Amino acid sequence: MAVNWYPGHMLRARKKIKEIMPHIDLVIEVMDARIPYSSENPIVSELRGQRPNIKILNKDDLADPEVTKLWIDHFEQEQGVKAIALSMHQKGQIRQIPALCRNLISRKKDSVKSLRVMIMGVPNVGKSTLINILAGKMLAKVGDEPAVTRQQQRISLENNIELYDSPGMLWPRMKNEDIGYRLAVSGAIKNTALEFEDVALYAAEYFLKTYPKALIDRYKLKELPQSDSVLLESIARKRGGLKAGGVIDLHKASEILLHEYRTGKLGRISLETPTMIKEAESFIENNDESEN
Repeated sequence: MAVNWYPGHMLRARKKIKEIMPHIDLVIEVMDARIPYSSENPIVSELRGQRPNIKILNKDDLADPEVTKLWIDHFEQEQGVKAIALSMHQKGQIRQIPALCRNLISRKKDSVKSLRVMIMGVPNVGKSTLINILAGKMLAKVGDEPAVTRQQQRISLENNIELYDSPGMLWPRMKNEDIGYRLAVSGAIKNTALEFEDVALYAAEYFLKTYPKALIDRYKLKELPQSDSVLLESIARKRGGLKAGGVIDLHKASEILLHEYRTGKLGRISLETPTMIKEAESFIENNDESEN
């Protein structure tokens, strides 16, 4: 599924960020802990250059803790990068972020009156909620639908930090269809931009392979379904998803599966690991070489 969803405000935001970036000292990138790679916008790396970077793996309470540890180790192999995992329930830890920003800036920056920090991230990773906690008041609009934040704003924080917010940005076109699907499963892409049942089938196939016990426990299954479509049929039967004449309502079953994953009712599940990504990138590189 190659998702092509790039609202006009995102294009404008990219241009504005490029203009402001030369004046920025540090970049905070907020990602979804369940999909750190897929929610890590490559445009952010391109725009921030060599500036220190804090990668926040948000929604840690929804992700597989063992997989999250692997991702933190993976990111911190990069020069100038500090990775932390948290959820929006950990307000005390979030309020330590300004001090962490100061610690990551070199000594020559200690005398700077105001530290300028840009916060970035793809839609619906919790960036606005994070800003509101840091500011101690409601400044950024929060919503379940992606692309709620549309305008840049500058916010004064403690420790003489100026925080520059920006709209959540997806890159213009995601060529790797797995990235598109993972973003869709997590809720980062509007439901109207994709085929709902296709996304649920993708999620079902992955859950069956990687977290079968979570499915058996949640839906009280006597045995593990043998395919993604059979899983959705089982969910429909269990949750009143039958139309007149006993016809399976796959749309309703899809809604149930995706909603219960996104809200954590299915358990703490990560959709990708560093090893998976390395293997996928290697496969793509080999295919590109064979075509050239």
